[in-house]
Amino acid sequence: MILALTNATLACPVGGVMTGNLLVRDGAIVATGIVDIPADAEIVDCGGKTIAPGIVDLGVAKVDRAAFRAGGIVRIGLMPDQSPVLDDPGIVQRAALIGKPDLWIHPIAAATRGLEGHDLAEMAICLSAGAKAVGTGRHWIADSGVMRRVLAYARDLDVTVVTHAEDGGLTAGAVATEGETATRLGLPAAPAVAEALAIARDLMLAEDTGARLHIRQVTTAAGFDLIRAAKRRGVAVTCGITPAHLHLSEIAVSDFRSFALLSPPLRAESDRRAALAAIADGTIDVLCSGHEPRGPEEKRLPFTDATSGMAGAETLLPLALMLVRDEHLTLQRLFALLACNPARVLGLDTGTLEVGKPADLMLFDGQAPWQIVGDDFKAEAGNTPFDGLPVQGRVLRLWKGGREVR
Repeated sequence: MILALTNATLACPVGGVMTGNLLVRDGAIVATGIVDIPADAEIVDCGGKTIAPGIVDLGVAKVDRAAFRAGGIVRIGLMPDQSPVLDDPGIVQRAALIGKPDLWIHPIAAATRGLEGHDLAEMAICLSAGAKAVGTGRHWIADSGVMRRVLAYARDLDVTVVTHAEDGGLTAGAVATEGETATRLGLPAAPAVAEALAIARDLMLAEDTGARLHIRQVTTAAGFDLIRAAKRRGVAVTCGITPAHLHLSEIAVSDFRSFALLSPPLRAESDRRAALAAIADGTIDVLCSGHEPRGPEEKRLPFTDATSGMAGAETLLPLALMLVRDEHLTLQRLFALLACNPARVLGLDTGTLEVGKPADLMLFDGQAPWQIVGDDFKAEAGNTPFDGLPVQGRVLRLWKGGREVR
């Protein structure tokens, strides 16, 4: 099968942004730029709109195909906190297969049995069953001896460890970050330093073992400083963030709105500004949705009783494009954060528009205006802290391996 995408703006994390055509043959990109169109090709006139790599969303909590299609997501790194936990090769293999061919699911296997933080899981067998990374899930491994063994084992397996960076001894029972907002609302809160403490420990262990470490969400100025320093020392560390921690501060919870209850919690305005600086200077490697749809039975409760999480898949692209509009980064670097870099963390050879790469492609209109309305989401639930926000950027069409996802 030959597919020709013509009259397009091509946004490649490696090749930059240019106008031209893109040719797909048998599921792979075979030419970009000025391309001769074969007579038997299926032609799609893009009308000047943008073709970019399909999004690789690293660290989603739930498989939500309709939401991923609407958000331009073709691959996901699935968190190990499933039911049952992804600590068994049979469970991992089933998770890796259920989305194909339209959605490729790359499980993150549990680093410890049941994600309890004690005994190491069968990581090698889970990797052979289809896992692409190992992780600690929504929690931090408190036992440093266990964490060192996890990192050493992962190093020997040549696989990345995906961690959650909050010291559980400080965050237990907390729903907010310590500060004026939490005090005024009377919310149980944890100090922001809980993140830096967890990051510092894990960075030291990663440096000691030589393992690859990905911190799924870094949200504080102190955390970013630690990541920068570790990268300068040559530590194999990467980190991610969601749009919520780039566009919102703890003020968003001032009306006790549970849709703004996230993990990690929203931070001070100074931390939000530090996050924007970290996006601009390259400290942050991955931009992810944090997609975790929660229904009213979990969200429409008093703030302290509600469950954390947001439905982020459908808003990832427009909220990310706001960073380009505000000149925090270029369109080329944006798709490094959304596609190329998360693919590398998972050991996948995809996420660019280079010749020979899988034709995982998204056509979008970066200027299309719309208003975020959670009730209109394709997702299983519409719990977004951005409800009512006017944005720009709509996914028009999506292809996985050259096959259109409908």
